[in-house]
Amino acid sequence: MFIDYAKIYIKAGNGGNGAVAFRREKYVPKGGPAGGNGGNGGNIVFVADGNLSTLLDLHYKRKYIAEDGEPGGSSLKDGRTGKNIIIKVPVGTIIKDADISEILSDLETEGKKFIAAKGGRGGKGNSNFATSTNQTPRFAELGKPGRERNIILELKLIADVGLVGFPNAGKSTLISVISEAKPKIADYPFTTLEPNLGIVRYKDFKSITVADIPGIIEGAHLGRGLGLKFLRHIERTKILLIMIDAASENYAEEFKTLINELHSYSKILSGKKKILGFSKADLLDKAELKKITKQKIPGYNGKIILFSSATKFGIADLLDELWAQLND
Repeated sequence: MFIDYAKIYIKAGNGGNGAVAFRREKYVPKGGPAGGNGGNGGNIVFVADGNLSTLLDLHYKRKYIAEDGEPGGSSLKDGRTGKNIIIKVPVGTIIKDADISEILSDLETEGKKFIAAKGGRGGKGNSNFATSTNQTPRFAELGKPGRERNIILELKLIADVGLVGFPNAGKSTLISVISEAKPKIADYPFTTLEPNLGIVRYKDFKSITVADIPGIIEGAHLGRGLGLKFLRHIERTKILLIMIDAASENYAEEFKTLINELHSYSKILSGKKKILGFSKADLLDKAELKKITKQKIPGYNGKIILFSSATKFGIADLLDELWAQLND
C-alpha cells in the first residue's frame, strides 16, 4: 500500500537526575561529595532510507518515545545515556511541526538525518557543587525533560519527469511502455489511484526517472478528484510532460485547464519547464496528425511531440526530447 502522509507523536527521553552521594572509604569517615551525573535522554532521529518507498509503517504506529537517561550513582558514576530512536523514512520525506505547520527538514538525499526531538540533559551530581564554603553539598540537579512534539510527514517522490494530464490521457500506459513499472491500466477515469515511479533506460546506460500521478481534473487544487492529494509528488521533478489525448475536441482548453491547476496549486509547478505531448496518435490519420502539429496552443511555444504507446510510434522522439530538455 502506498502511503505518503502520516501524523505521529514523538518524545525524546528525559535526562536522568544527578545523585547525592559521599565517599565512604576505610580510614576516611567523612569523605567528600561523590554523586555522579545523570545520563542524557535519547533523541528521536529521522533518517532517509533509499530502500523505502512509503510511510506505511508510520501510518499504523503513531507514537515514538525514546529512552530516559539513567540517574547518576555513587562513587562519581554517571548514568547511562538513553537510547536514541531511529525512524527510517523514504528519501523525499518532508518533516513538519504539526502544531505550527513549519517545515523542519527535507530529507531529499539518501542517508540524510534530522534530530526532531532532542533528549533532556542529565542533571549534575552533588560532586559538581562543592565549593570552599560548602564542601559537602547535599543537593543535586534534576534531569531536564526531553522535547515532545507532533510531527507531520509528507512524502514527495523525486523524479526527473512528471506526467500531467486528465484521466485517461494515457499516462499509465506510457510509463508501462517506457519503463519496468506496471501500473493498473483500463479505459475508465482514475485507474491510477496512487503515484507510480518508473526508471527509463535511455541509450548507453543512461536513465530517466518518470513519475505518473493520478489524472488531474478541473478544481484539482481545491481537492476535487485525486489531484490535491498527489500534486505534491511532481513538485520535485525537473520538467513536466503535459499529456493530451490526440482525439480531444479542444486541445487549447485542456492545456489551459491543466496549467491553471498547476499554477493554482503551486507557483513552483507553474514555473517548471514543460513539454507538450499528444498521446494515442495511432487513432488519427496523417492529415489529422499534421493538423495537430500546426496547432497554436496559447501559453506554449515549445516543440509538440506526437506519440502512441500502443504502437510505439514517436516514443523514441519523445525520449530524445525529454533527455535533451533535462540536459539543457
